[in-house]
Amino acid sequence: MNMTDWFSQMIGAKVKKAMPVLSFPSIQLLNISVIDLVTDSKNQVLGMKRIADRVNSAAALSMMDLSVEAECFGSDIRFSDDEVPTVVGGIVSTKEEAEALRVPEIGSGRTGVYIEAIRTAKELIKDRPVFAGVIGPFSLAGRLMDVSNAMIYCYDDPEMVHILLEKVTGFIIEYCKAYKAVGADGVVMAEPLAGLLSPALADEFSSPYVKRIADAVKDDNFAVVYHNCGGATIKMIDSILSTGCSAYHFGDAIDMREMMPHIPENVVAMGNISPARQFRNGTVESVSEETLNLLQDCSKYPNFVISSGCDIPPLSKWENIDAFFNAVDRFYSEMA
Repeated sequence: MNMTDWFSQMIGAKVKKAMPVLSFPSIQLLNISVIDLVTDSKNQVLGMKRIADRVNSAAALSMMDLSVEAECFGSDIRFSDDEVPTVVGGIVSTKEEAEALRVPEIGSGRTGVYIEAIRTAKELIKDRPVFAGVIGPFSLAGRLMDVSNAMIYCYDDPEMVHILLEKVTGFIIEYCKAYKAVGADGVVMAEPLAGLLSPALADEFSSPYVKRIADAVKDDNFAVVYHNCGGATIKMIDSILSTGCSAYHFGDAIDMREMMPHIPENVVAMGNISPARQFRNGTVESVSEETLNLLQDCSKYPNFVISSGCDIPPLSKWENIDAFFNAVDRFYSEMA
């Protein structure tokens, strides 16, 4: 599939489909735990297929599991039956430790599980693009340093941070290439930790490395969608756009009504119904209302595509998810 054309057609279409980051709630459809999902490629494939059969989404997306890559590097991971896995602590705190850090092989740890899931998902889901999920460079480096210390190290030991960023960027490039080799139509790269940086720090510690990844793997048949759910994304939008990604996805910490004027008209921007406030804890009525309101305000921008603000939580109510898609379909049927 030519993804350059696909995004252009999306911009040109009067009737658009939503593209939420929807994967973890498949555990409810399969009656399994989050642990069962993140450790078994067959469960991931079944979940993606079950979701694709149920909802009218623009694409099928794999999970935004930001523990996979850090686990490969040696981080400790906390698993739960009903919550997304998280990284515990850090494994690098000095320049010497950064220099000694071994870059793992692609396919080690759970990366092999996720790659195999995308390979099989591409065989089963034929009516829409299939996107894999990867972490962004600063977000991975931050987890290796311990997220709570990442900002401090940017000021106190920038050389160590850059050593780490060089290593993780090379790893992410190879990880994306592995997804590309098994047929993925692209990746959604989650770089949320960069949302804590100032524009100047983002220019130094995030955007150049994201750009290097995008330049290495993006082409007409493979897209890189940049995700950042931080509250400072509007202030750092020039830095974010400099990465040259295929499209951009924003969280509910910002207002898409304020973001859209900053996005070039030939570039897709997605967002940003709240995963926690609406999908997880809202009602059918509140989800419908917020979805319709955002569409009403942002549909004047042809390059706006409605989405969740981030990965929809595992135990989000399916009636809320269905209400979101029903509201999107209803809005565009009235527009047609």
